[in-house]
Amino acid sequence: MAEGQGAAQQQELPGQPQGPEADAVELEYRPVVGDFTSALIARRGVSRAGRIQRRMFAVVGFCVVMGTVASVISGEKPDLMLVWLLFCVLLVAFMPRLRARQIQRLSQQRGTFRVTVMDAGVSVVTDNTTASVDWTAQPRYRERPDVFVMFSGDKNASCFTVLPKRAVRAPEDVDRLRAILDSNATRV
Repeated sequence: MAEGQGAAQQQELPGQPQGPEADAVELEYRPVVGDFTSALIARRGVSRAGRIQRRMFAVVGFCVVMGTVASVISGEKPDLMLVWLLFCVLLVAFMPRLRARQIQRLSQQRGTFRVTVMDAGVSVVTDNTTASVDWTAQPRYRERPDVFVMFSGDKNASCFTVLPKRAVRAPEDVDRLRAILDSNATRV
């Protein structure tokens, strides 16, 4: 009889993870363009290519401003320079969104994403794929207002995993997710 009572006390409570998954945070979502836009903007600050792109934009901007000033000083109209400046600004501003639309279309084919983040790593299950990501494969992360983005360790952050904050089951899970990421990955 005592054995039966002990077994009843050890039963898991519904909705309460037990054992090594007790600190796990679960997310469930269908990817949207905004998730990938935020991820690509975050990646721009982490990757070598993003840093080069920002420098190139600064150089082009400087050249356009200097060309415009030279045109004004010489008495010419700087129409072409202003068109180039506007084009460059629009290109840089909309590039992440255009790329994000492409990525979202591909991700949409996978259906609903179910992600579990725990100290052992990250598990991603979709309607037709399953993947596990070890912390050594994506040792860095960046937080944005609407997502957490995990990045691979290479200089261009070629692989990334998006964890939308809107996908957590309870608001306090965002803080738990941040704690797990802080203990296992480097914030960049």
